[in-house]
Parts: sequence; C-alpha cells; structure tokens
Amino acid sequence: MFTKVQQNQLVELGIDELDVLDQIKNFQHGFAYANLSKPATIGDGIFHASDDDIDAWAKQYDEFVKKAKIVKFVPASGAATRMFKSLYEFIENSIKNNEADIYYNNLAKFAFYDELKGKLAALGMEINNAQQLDTIKNLISEEGLNYGKLPKGLLLFHNYNEGVRTPTEEHVVEGIKYAFANNKVSLHFTISPEHEKLFIVEFDKLKKKYERHLSSKLDITYSFQKKSTDTIAVDLSNEPVIDQNGNLIFRPGGHGALLENLNDIDADLIFIKNIDNVVPDYLKHVTIRYKKAIAGLLVQVKNQISGFISYLETNDSYSENKKLEIAVFMKNYIGINVPEGLDNAVYAEFIKSKLDKPIRVCGMVKNAGEPGGGPFWVYNRKGELRLQIIESSQVDPINKQQQDILKNATHFNPVDLVCYTKDYAGYKFNLLKYRDPQSGFITEKSINGKKIKAQELPGLWNGSMAHWITLFVEVPIETFNPVKTITDLLRKEHQPQ
Repeated sequence: MFTKVQQNQLVELGIDELDVLDQIKNFQHGFAYANLSKPATIGDGIFHASDDDIDAWAKQYDEFVKKAKIVKFVPASGAATRMFKSLYEFIENSIKNNEADIYYNNLAKFAFYDELKGKLAALGMEINNAQQLDTIKNLISEEGLNYGKLPKGLLLFHNYNEGVRTPTEEHVVEGIKYAFANNKVSLHFTISPEHEKLFIVEFDKLKKKYERHLSSKLDITYSFQKKSTDTIAVDLSNEPVIDQNGNLIFRPGGHGALLENLNDIDADLIFIKNIDNVVPDYLKHVTIRYKKAIAGLLVQVKNQISGFISYLETNDSYSENKKLEIAVFMKNYIGINVPEGLDNAVYAEFIKSKLDKPIRVCGMVKNAGEPGGGPFWVYNRKGELRLQIIESSQVDPINKQQQDILKNATHFNPVDLVCYTKDYAGYKFNLLKYRDPQSGFITEKSINGKKIKAQELPGLWNGSMAHWITLFVEVPIETFNPVKTITDLLRKEHQPQ
C-alpha cells in the first residue's frame, strides 16, 4: 500500500500505481533472458543488397516522399559526461593517461580548438605544457567551455572552411538530403529539460541559416523523456526506497522510455539515428544513399502488406496462387511459415495478425568489435522464431551456449532504422502495444552511498520493438561513425578532407 503522500506523487508524475507494483514484481522475480537460436547472417535474416537493389529501393523512396510526411527522430538526451571520462580521471588523479595525452597532443585538430583557446586567453592563460592541467580543466569545467555538462548535440564536432558544426547541425544537413518531403524537412530531437534553452538557440540559428537556402520550411521539434516513464528504485530487499519527505524514489527508465516520444509522432516514415553518429559533408553521400535505400525497401514491403490485407478483406475465397505469393513473402521477408490446411476465416486472421503491425528496416554493419547489440534469430515467449536486435545484457552470462551464439554474431546494430507506424488502412498504431514488457533489465546503483536496484524499460530498438515486423539489411561500415570518447573525433572520418 502506498501512503497518501506517495499516491499524490504518482498522480503528479502521471505514473499508474499498478505499473509501480508490476515493477516491484519485476525486481522480485527478475527478467527472463533472451532465448537466442542463432545469429542473423547474410542470407539468413540479413539482406545483402546489390548495387541494382540499392538504386531501385532508393528510386522507390524518391517517389514515395513526393506525397509523404517524413520525420527524422534523433535521441539526444543527457550530458556528454562519459565522453570525457579519461579527462576527468586525469584531473582527479593528476596522473597522465593515454587518452588524455592523445587529446592534449592533438588539440589543434579539434573543432572546438579556437573556442577553447579564446576562453583560456580571456582567463589570462594559453595552451602550453606548463598549463596542461588547466587546459584540460577548461574544456569540461563550468568556468571553461563546460563540455562535461553540455549534451553531445551541442558540442563542436567538425571543422569546415566556413566554420564549425555541432552534431545537431550535421543531422539537419543530412536530413535535408533524404528527409525533404512536402516542401519541408522535419526533425524531432529528444532533449533534457536542463538543456532546453541552449537547444532552442541552436534550433533557431539553424532555421535561419538553412531555410533561406531551402526556400522551404525547416521544421525542428523536440520533446523530453516523460516523467511518467521513470521507474521505481528499490533496496536490495526489493522494498521501495523512500526519501526524507516520504516520497518514492524514481529513476529514468533508459532509452526505452523514448518509445512514448516516438509514439507521439504522426508521420508516414520515421528515420531513427543516434546524435553522435554523424560525418562531415564529404562522407555523407554513402549514408544518404543507404538511408534512401532501406526506406525504399520499407515502402516496398509496406505496399505488399497493404495489398495482401486488402485482398483478404475484399474476397471471400483466396486463390492458390495468391496464397503461395503471400507464403513466399512471409517466409522470405519475415521468417514465418504459413500453416497449411487452414480454412479461409482462420487463414485470413492468421495472416492479418502477423502482417498488420509496425514495420522497421534496420541497417546492420559487419561486426568490428564495437560494444552493443546485434541481429539474432530469437525464440519469443510463444516459442516462435523471430528476428530481434539483442543487447549483451539480455543474454544469460553463465549460459555457455547462449554466450557462444552471442559471440558468433557477424553483424552489429549501429542504430540505423526507418520505421512505418501505421496500419494497412493508414491509421497510427499505438506502439506501446507492440513492446515486450518482460525484456527490461535490472542494474545496481547507489544513492547517498546506499546500494539500490534500478530498472530499465525494454530498449527502444530492442524489447520496445519486439513485436514489430523486422527486416535487417547490411549497410557499409562507413555509415557508422559514433563518437563515444573525446579521441574518437580524431578519427579520419571526423577530420576535414
């Protein structure tokens, strides 16, 4: 039972009391690990497209956007603190580390160099070996550029002859190339409330800069991770943690919470790409080509599905040729075998139940040892084999067979998705109905030195999309250039040509 204070707190946060009780049960019983069958590979779950395929799909997308609403969705929440972990360690311990040395010895190659130099000059300092510690401090401290607490989306990433760009600007430039539809380019960023004013300034600047070149509207919107998606914290005995005022302690529910934000978007196609996966202009052509291609494949699949369901809805009996066409499609694109011998009513219901769902096409790159999820064939809770993106945290760490399957993955998830979130009749799905609530996970944290347990919701492209139609397409490694640490910006893919 919750106290009156706690009940009022739940109402204020928009959190259902039953959801909290379910979360406590999850702490008590734990989450089941994923049941992997095998990695998805080329020809067995992953499409390897020829140049002709890519060109044909891209052409199909170019036709589709003439009458469509397209949105590019960019998760950009949170500060970039982890990007500067090595620099913080250097400051705290006053002991050099390799990454801090690489950063300092290559300062002039960073897009923020001139800004940092100017900040130091204003403080009566300059960049030299005697002031190395101060130079590093003034990049991440509040007195300096405050990069340690700014979001990645607002850091200076890339140098150009005409100036410097943030990842936010790079996403706008990229979006103009493939998300231009109905005389408008639409982007939606998820941001943190504490950064709202800074992002508004950036968005206004970008609108003024690019709208005059576009002769059309640059529509940039944003939203926050909803407080109603926060999850309760418990102690090691699975009892809710209470603060000094008698309130329950809640924590952010991870990127799976952004399913709510995605669910609020009404568009014909939604591209999803992480904030830090951007490149300078001279490398964008590969990304743009493949973005259009995977979107074109989705359009093709969506049209086929709409045609199949419309056929089933408007006919009382079904030809063997059409049933064969549907069976081949479901096997080749979704990995589903259609049972034989079903009467027409049962057959139609079966096909519609499998096909009238949100659709996603996900780009996959060859596994180069990056940490993160990958594409697998997975048994769902009904024992059905389905394609899923699985993170290592979802796999039983002491089950050797499952760990071997995980290690044998040939491809990696770069978070390169395009989604269709409407049914065959054009009405928006409620995406919350197509997630697997039992695919979250539990982590150990601390509050004021006390150990607690926290719960993350099913990941946005993992359990939150568990019941979507999923297709995987191999895309070039050149489309994946994340910036996880400060020295990643020194890679040639982030340096001027």
